Amino acid sequence: MFTAVVFDLDDTLAVTEADRTSLLETAADRASVPLTFGREAYLEAHSEHSGTESRLPVFESLVGSDAPELTRAYRETIGDALAPIEGVEAVLSTLQARYRVGLLTDGPGETQHDKLRRLGWSDAFDAVVVTGPIGAPKPDRRGFEAITDELAVRPEETVYVGDHPERDIVGASAAGLLTVQVQYDDGPGPHPDADATIRREEFDSLPLRLETLRRDRADDA
Repeated sequence: MFTAVVFDLDDTLAVTEADRTSLLETAADRASVPLTFGREAYLEAHSEHSGTESRLPVFESLVGSDAPELTRAYRETIGDALAPIEGVEAVLSTLQARYRVGLLTDGPGETQHDKLRRLGWSDAFDAVVVTGPIGAPKPDRRGFEAITDELAVRPEETVYVGDHPERDIVGASAAGLLTVQVQYDDGPGPHPDADATIRREEFDSLPLRLETLRRDRADDA
């Protein structure tokens, strides 16, 4: 029996409608900063500075003194390109009538909270944990422990909904949570650790899918 549902944010509840290279080019133009690095260099720097409150250390390692301007521009550019999955608000409203609802998302705290603000979701969850400030990016179990602690539920009482096989599904499963993997065209295939799957274009059926999982678990008990 589960009493809480926790979501991933990026590529699960919302998608960025631009690729990384385009985002960087737009942000650099917006900040009037020469773009002297590419996508791979950015991803490497991002990995090295994953446990941070903002992307400032990432861009400091790439552009030095121009980092503050580029950091602000990149955050704004991502926010402008972010769009919710169709039907998300209705799904969250339905689930909140029955479960505690949380969010566990990777990334800098400043960036992820800005995304929630832009989406109008600052108050959409009973608890939010961003892994950057606590230095525990998924699949680190500490992130999953932090969100279940914030929701005051046990891991085995919680379902985690996310898209990434390793970060979301393996991480949540190893921490003792049930898992639902969100799938989409050109995305990763289903992971064997996933307790259930759902297509992104059928996201509005998630409450029913959770009820089916709930009944299946009750029958197995």
